[in-house]
Amino acid sequence: MRKKKVWAVPPLCYLMAGAMVLMACASYSHSKILFLVELTTAGIALLAVGAADLIRRRDAGRALRGAKRVLTGEEAYALEEFGLPVTVVGRAGEIVWANKIFADTLGHGRDFLGENVLRYIYPKTFRQVMGEKGAAVSHGSREYTVYGAKAKEGYLLYFVDDTYFKAIHKEYREKKPVVGLAVFDNREELLRDSMGGENSQIAGEVDSVLYRWVTGEMGGFIRKLSDNRYLFLTDESHLEEAKQRRFKVLDDVREIKSSKNNMSATISVGLGKDASDTAESERWARQALDMALGRGGDQVALMGKGDSFEFFGGTSKGVEKRDKVRTRVIAATLSDHVKESDRVFVMGHKNSDLDAVGAAVGMWAAIRKGLERPAAIVINRNQTLAGPLVDMVAKAYPGEQVFIGAQEAMATATDRSLLIVVDTHSVNFVEHHELLERIPRVVVIDHHRMMVSHIKNALIFYHEPYASSASEMVTELVQYIKGSAIDSADAQALLAGIMLDTKNFVLKTGVRTFEASAFLRRRGADTVAVKKLFSDSLDTYKQKAQLVSGAEIYKGCAIASSSWEMEDLRIAAAQAADELLSIMGVNASFVLYRVGNDVSISARSLGDINVQLILEEFGGGGHFTMAGAQLKNTTIGEARRALLHALDTKLAENEES
Repeated sequence: MRKKKVWAVPPLCYLMAGAMVLMACASYSHSKILFLVELTTAGIALLAVGAADLIRRRDAGRALRGAKRVLTGEEAYALEEFGLPVTVVGRAGEIVWANKIFADTLGHGRDFLGENVLRYIYPKTFRQVMGEKGAAVSHGSREYTVYGAKAKEGYLLYFVDDTYFKAIHKEYREKKPVVGLAVFDNREELLRDSMGGENSQIAGEVDSVLYRWVTGEMGGFIRKLSDNRYLFLTDESHLEEAKQRRFKVLDDVREIKSSKNNMSATISVGLGKDASDTAESERWARQALDMALGRGGDQVALMGKGDSFEFFGGTSKGVEKRDKVRTRVIAATLSDHVKESDRVFVMGHKNSDLDAVGAAVGMWAAIRKGLERPAAIVINRNQTLAGPLVDMVAKAYPGEQVFIGAQEAMATATDRSLLIVVDTHSVNFVEHHELLERIPRVVVIDHHRMMVSHIKNALIFYHEPYASSASEMVTELVQYIKGSAIDSADAQALLAGIMLDTKNFVLKTGVRTFEASAFLRRRGADTVAVKKLFSDSLDTYKQKAQLVSGAEIYKGCAIASSSWEMEDLRIAAAQAADELLSIMGVNASFVLYRVGNDVSISARSLGDINVQLILEEFGGGGHFTMAGAQLKNTTIGEARRALLHALDTKLAENEES
């Protein structure tokens, strides 16, 4: 083995210690006390440097002797001429020996003996290097995989130069094809009232923006499949660049507006990445596009391995669609499934509210009285937030078992039963998850923006994120099933659900909302009776007032919190969130309250801020102007800090876009 002088401690340390001795001698004539202090300090420093040098030299010698015992004679010569960089290091990581190729490639011809090998394997550790798969490191412009073998007095490290193979792998990864599907999602609504010439102009401008984006920024090609649907192909590297720009194409398309109604054009894009082949990428792109449209459009959904999703955009409100053809088709298909079932169960979400119960009552009436099939509503009457409505409906049908518990439903359900889930599409939020798993035939009716954890393999997935409420959707359905089956009690239940989610026809209210309400009024809905369903107890009113009075304003958002627990706190929190929106300068509100060891958040918005996107960070959901979430095993303070961080992130992203 080659042996050189090993400076265990840099020579500069000796020079500095010597300089301290000289300075101490120079101060002798001025002050003997100062001389003694400085001389003592210099002596201690010199001893420390010498001791460190001795210890390091001893360890290096021990490692070198150990290496000699392991690598002797022909083996040492073979390693010297070995085609890979090899080095022997001591227990403390100091380099005590290296072969010629190590000196030439990593040492760059300089005297590196005595240096710590961590300089060459940073940021990896000895533990990672000594693993079976070694550790990938970079040094200069080269890429290495370092493998280690433990010697008696140190370590033997091999540096495998795999720069070429890693470059190929990186190029392969970056050039993997990504299939994308884009939809001009509000084309019909935007062009319906436009003149013929402007119609072609707007469609042409959207085409032009998409073609420039794909062929320019994305480095791919695009083909138009129909009037509003496009297929394009790009690669992983261009996709990452587009993610960094947060898909600016959404903003470019949004700048295209109709001169008559000033409505902006919007697109939705679905992308499939990390797929094994283009067929799988295209399949993932279709699922991602469905997810983007289900969340209200004007956004990009990116689907990867393991059904993972990323979302970009979604800052504009959904556009109401006036066409009821789909509703009629859904109603006819639903009627057929009901007639084929031996029994129908209707179920909402946990802690059901007026919209969930109202929609369930509407479906029960259409099935039980309209189609004359056995039906029941599955509900936990101890946890519902719509107790007065449940009591009113039960009183209206004294001879019917309208509401049943989950255990009774489980006992009577069969494989021929049908389960209709209303006002939620998430498997995590349904009233009774075991019943969802028990009944194979499921229908979903919901208006919330699409979540990743949605119910899959449903017979019918009637999802309209532009609708004001599930009660509005059910009202339209029952008119095509049998509108005469709805009497005054059913109509009041449905109208209560619409009024709850629209905040008395203020938020997310469209033409179809008023059409549905007019039908319910004709069927005998009493607005005074509906108003009474919203009445609060004195305790609930006090809780709401306390929450509102303690609110703070942060970046245009009102944030209130409660550390106490009371029976009607859920209702008070939701009402407080609504009340906070009436404060000048408040665009969104968030109310935090305790539920056992968890913290729940109730969020509302006037439309300028998408509260659903914010609460998705905590596993929650909802829609653009109303959402909720629950943080497990946390405190109010921790939840508040997490909420502020999410607000900072999302509001900053909105400002950038």
